[in-house]
Amino acid sequence: MAHHAIPDRTDVIVVGSMTADVTTFSERVPERGETILGDEFTLVLGGKGANQAIAAGRAGAPSHMVGCVGDDLFRDTVRAGLDAAGVGTDFVREVAGAGTGIAHIRVDAAGENDIVMVPRANAELGEADIDRAFDALGSRCAVMLTQLETPHRLTRHAVRRAAEAGVTVVLDPAPAHPLDDDIWRHVDFVTPNETEAKLLTGIEVTDRDGAVAAGRWFTDRGAGCALVTLAGDGAVAVTAADAVFFEPIRVEVVDTTAAGDAFAGCLAAGLAEGRDRDEAIRRAIAAGALAVTKAGASPSIPARDEIDALLGRGEAR
Repeated sequence: MAHHAIPDRTDVIVVGSMTADVTTFSERVPERGETILGDEFTLVLGGKGANQAIAAGRAGAPSHMVGCVGDDLFRDTVRAGLDAAGVGTDFVREVAGAGTGIAHIRVDAAGENDIVMVPRANAELGEADIDRAFDALGSRCAVMLTQLETPHRLTRHAVRRAAEAGVTVVLDPAPAHPLDDDIWRHVDFVTPNETEAKLLTGIEVTDRDGAVAAGRWFTDRGAGCALVTLAGDGAVAVTAADAVFFEPIRVEVVDTTAAGDAFAGCLAAGLAEGRDRDEAIRRAIAAGALAVTKAGASPSIPARDEIDALLGRGEAR
């Protein structure tokens, strides 16, 4: 397993989904069959893959996106968003006749959201797309980050390709979906939240003990480190040898969209830079905390200097 960044490897490859996020903001979400007036609407780049690539890029790592967009008007939203964050798009393939993925999001006044995600072009991603990226970037790549918004056979393929190349594998198991047990031995870091941990392991995660028990489920199956995030209560890193609790950073919640993506992308960037595990995790927690203080998915993802500033305030002990 690759646990230490190899010196001449600096880059992060993100294999995953890209969507145009069509978001309404309103006091509350409507009841079934009801129409209400909202306060605000946004159209921005989203998708777990793109969000995490942007998070890694803004946190300071040279990042590359691997995935598919359509040939419709939403494609430009996606490309512009990645370009603006300095994310490499050489391996973003445009699929003729397919629409770009869409996430239809509703956010209420408390910052809670519900989402319908329609994969569209994301479903066209293939093994060849992943192979092309690894053939070109494998020797420069320190970390591969992937999620579960693309077809599951491709998660397996990406994880295997990365493991073969000696690349550290970070898997954000979202949206949660059962995976073959044999995938876990190729995974260096898995980053479920409470809900995802319960769905994957069957273990109720309501406190630290539950988080540790769920984390052990992953390490028992060969994962290097299970990093269970507990929303406003911090995170627990579980390995075969230990369980370490990380304090949360208290912030004002505006919109929880993309907090998990900010966390995963920043974690990947920290590991790619060769930071030690605990420091990379503390930075990831700071990134996730900053993301909930702003509205929207990709627009809420913090830059490296914001993460440094938050940690410098002495809030993360």
